[in-house]
Amino acid sequence: MLKGHLDAIVLAALETGPAHGYAIIETIKQRSAGTFDLPEGTVYPALHRLEQAGLLSSAWTTPPNGRRRRVYSLTKAGSSALGERRKAWGRFSQAVDTVLGGGRAWPA
Repeated sequence: MLKGHLDAIVLAALETGPAHGYAIIETIKQRSAGTFDLPEGTVYPALHRLEQAGLLSSAWTTPPNGRRRRVYSLTKAGSSALGERRKAWGRFSQAVDTVLGGGRAWPA
């Protein structure tokens, strides 16, 4: 079910500020109450894809007494894309709720 929504989830995880890959994975896990415990092999390709699309930027940093990490940030285009994906998700989820709930046709 995550297919097709991973990019939006990754963008949303970076909305509060820059983060390295493991922190992004942990943010997603925490915000989803453990439902999305994503492996690195799922998240890192998404990060690279989003960066190539211009929705993220990255820079290497070395924290004091730490190891070198690549930190990702939303670009302006990434923030805009996240907003559009939120709108699309709202329409989609409302339509699914209506169909599964046996309610009236959407939009009402």
